[in-house]
Amino acid sequence: MPPSDWRARAAAPFVCEKHPARGSRGMVVTNHPLASAAGAEMLAAGGNAVDAAIAALFALTVVEPMMVGILGGGMMHLRLPDGRHVAIDNQSRAPLATHQTIYTPDPEAAPGTMDTVGRRNALGPTAVAAPGNLMGWCEALGEYGTLPLPVVMEPAIRHASRGFRVTRYLHECIADCAADLALDNEIAALLLPDGKPLEPGALLIMADYAETLRDIAGEGADLLYRGSLGARYADHMAQSGGFLTREDLTTYRTVNREPVRGTYRGYDIIGPPPPTSGPLHIVQMLNILEGYDIGALGFGAPDTVHLLAEALKIAFADRAAATADPDFVKVPVERILSKSYAEERRARIDMTRTQEWTAGVAPEGSAHTTHLTVADADGTIVAATQTINSLFGARYIVPGTGMIPNNYMFVFDPRPGRASSVEPGKRVTSSMAPVIALRDGKPAFALGLPGGLRIFPSVMQALVNLIDHGMSLQEAVEAPRVWTQGYALEMEEGFPQAVSDALARRGHDVVRLGNVAGGMCAIRFLDGGTMEGAACWRADGTAIGLGGGYARPGVRFRPEAARR
Repeated sequence: MPPSDWRARAAAPFVCEKHPARGSRGMVVTNHPLASAAGAEMLAAGGNAVDAAIAALFALTVVEPMMVGILGGGMMHLRLPDGRHVAIDNQSRAPLATHQTIYTPDPEAAPGTMDTVGRRNALGPTAVAAPGNLMGWCEALGEYGTLPLPVVMEPAIRHASRGFRVTRYLHECIADCAADLALDNEIAALLLPDGKPLEPGALLIMADYAETLRDIAGEGADLLYRGSLGARYADHMAQSGGFLTREDLTTYRTVNREPVRGTYRGYDIIGPPPPTSGPLHIVQMLNILEGYDIGALGFGAPDTVHLLAEALKIAFADRAAATADPDFVKVPVERILSKSYAEERRARIDMTRTQEWTAGVAPEGSAHTTHLTVADADGTIVAATQTINSLFGARYIVPGTGMIPNNYMFVFDPRPGRASSVEPGKRVTSSMAPVIALRDGKPAFALGLPGGLRIFPSVMQALVNLIDHGMSLQEAVEAPRVWTQGYALEMEEGFPQAVSDALARRGHDVVRLGNVAGGMCAIRFLDGGTMEGAACWRADGTAIGLGGGYARPGVRFRPEAARR
């Protein structure tokens, strides 16, 4: 359906704030222009999409330090030129010294939250899980990239040592966390000079971190996991009361996992499996929605939003009950993915009223993030979601290193006996959803975004926008979003008040807010080898396409001919 047609039926019209980019030789979409430029630099140097993605990720640890770092974790989804899909799990693990009752749940916490007494799972060394990012990035580069690590890391080192200009988005993130950041002298000196958040346009130089990156470029990931940097990190943990030990670093391993797959209206939807819950429950929700003519209902219509909300509530009920690290919980993947299970759940949906949903599955046995999407002309695609969890992770710097640790322990359920309860060595359950959609066996879309629990619902809505509503790529990533996990129904302010009122009359507890989740980074694959990239207004996202190419064989400049 052409975009002009869906606008005629849309209940929530909107105007896109950014513009897409196009290219034939490669596309890099990240949530900061300098990171996108770093990736494009690798493509221009003859590297592939993996080289570009890893360069962009290292750059993001500098220019987007509130979102991602080498001490974080994530999921990387690769499609290789031969059509294989690889899911690299470099998620963080609970330290071996932890257990199910290591934290005390906060009795006054809001429903569905993981808050604990003293915020011990959210702030400082007791909130830190074993990191996987650095190992995952270096292994992906070594296995699937073409350029050496020092070359790929050079843009990040350059920006850390020379400095870069603070964006308004970074300034606002610092301001949001200022009270916590002020508790640590090193991060406060960096981000809160004179006790105030760095202003937009200020030059931010990260000298200690630049030195750490230079050391890693020379020695590789082993510097952290088995070398002197890891020993320094573990010593700091021991001195500051953290649970992470040297053994957590030396025993850490990435895992290559078989992606989950589903179908929706002729498209194949592919993404990483548990312990990330995103693609699994995206397919589940799309299976439910497939029983309705979503396109005919129209984007933003009360019926459409009601169906999205009910599908979200169903998925979150099942996620809480049964989705976790498959080494600890036998996740019922086949049932959740099945069309027949979707029919069972769909049959209970009441179009006139919202309702509470409980899990329909059980285990078969016992927040702030960043995303990038990269593709090259040879058919390699990388969709990677990587994070330190909350804004600025555990909100301190490991002394003398410039490294900001994750606070991934906040993702575990602090209550015992749950699928996602804390257990030693257990990988976190995330909502990451680096998804690639195929049409007739060929790539159609690749997309993902940051945003904690709001990630996979936002990816699902973007796919619905593209497939059911016929939106352009830019429209699909910028369209207003909704989210609920069974409590309040969050609706972005881009929806008209009349739509919110209609949902409230059906029993939804509507909350209007500025944005749901973060900046989406997406690529659409067009006929003839052209790629279109788009990033949305919710972050500093930038798409850079590589066009043009090398000279035609045999062409050379002849000065004598120019003088005739």
